Amino acid sequence: MQAKEGKSLFDYFTKGERILWCISTTLIIVSFFTLDRENYVTLSASLIGATSLIFNAKGNPFGQFLMVIFSILYGFISFTFAYYGEMITYLGMTAPMAVFALVSWLRHPYNGNKAEVKVNRLTWKEIIFMMGLTAIITIIFYYILAAFHTANLLPSTLSVTTSFLAVYFTFRRSAFYAIAYAANDIVLIILWMLAAISNISYLSVAICFVVFLANDIYGWISWLKIQKRQEAIARS
Repeated sequence: MQAKEGKSLFDYFTKGERILWCISTTLIIVSFFTLDRENYVTLSASLIGATSLIFNAKGNPFGQFLMVIFSILYGFISFTFAYYGEMITYLGMTAPMAVFALVSWLRHPYNGNKAEVKVNRLTWKEIIFMMGLTAIITIIFYYILAAFHTANLLPSTLSVTTSFLAVYFTFRRSAFYAIAYAANDIVLIILWMLAAISNISYLSVAICFVVFLANDIYGWISWLKIQKRQEAIARS
């Protein structure tokens, strides 16, 4: 774990970021002990995920390391409710892409500061390529998930779409990663609310993604500020 040189981990985060992390983890813990109290894998995954997002919002590669761990744990949780789309997506796509993103972020530090990635702007050609690739992956996964009799097929397929966009933007160091993840959070809130109809303990997972949504919105705001600062320095 790495913070800015000369700063402690506590000082590395702003007061607002510390408050956001504390509120996020408190909500996760309270919802777990209120609604679940058994699946500690869910609790661990949620806390690791929330922590990864606050590091990601700073452009810190450590967030991607934590995302790898979260993806593995979340894949297991998804398997327990036959959300095979989520399992395949996170184990087969999000986790490996988080590894690639970690390498990419480490290879592109901003002005030698390994605790902050250099923000990238995508060209229109790459965006068109990305959208075409996303459409192909969505169609392929729809039939794969249908073959596995995946629960709630349509939102599960949409989750694949938003997840791919999120990991692509993350790998390419684009601020739009946070918007894609926020869209994915909304889909997952719906998915786990549906799961909670059968098993109330899964409501804690839905609450986890409500927390993630708030963090991803902050991540978007934070990356816009980072991008603006980096580009202003580059022009000076």
